[in-house]
Amino acid sequence: MGLRNELVDLQMKTMNVLHRAVYTLSGGRVLASFGSMPAVELHTIGRSSGKRRATMLTAPVHERHRYVLIASKGGDDRNPQWYLNLVANPEVELTVYGITLPMRARTASPEEKAELWPQIVAAYKGYDGYQRKTSRDIPVVICEPR
Repeated sequence: MGLRNELVDLQMKTMNVLHRAVYTLSGGRVLASFGSMPAVELHTIGRSSGKRRATMLTAPVHERHRYVLIASKGGDDRNPQWYLNLVANPEVELTVYGITLPMRARTASPEEKAELWPQIVAAYKGYDGYQRKTSRDIPVVICEPR
């Protein structure tokens, strides 16, 4: 892995740790959302380690029992580790506003992504820029109750 990839990964991990720390220390009052997107903590099982992993994300599209996550990694050419983990084991948990929900995650079909993408970009225009930045088709993940 090159230095650029290592720096991108370090930046992502640092942002995740800081987000979780501020959110936890504030009792969930600070950084509970980003605009209209709720902050969610995604819990996966590491595909190699078998250990429980947690990642702070936002859900640009969310309904009562469905949350949509974007595997953008800031427009990097690689998929995020959390996405690779949930592809290997789609049984995940999402913690939203302090409530942990058992969910099953799946990658949206091309048709589903096309339908969701305008809503995703309406919630955060940056996602469109991330998609333009990379040749990778950024996965859209749909999480629904198990």
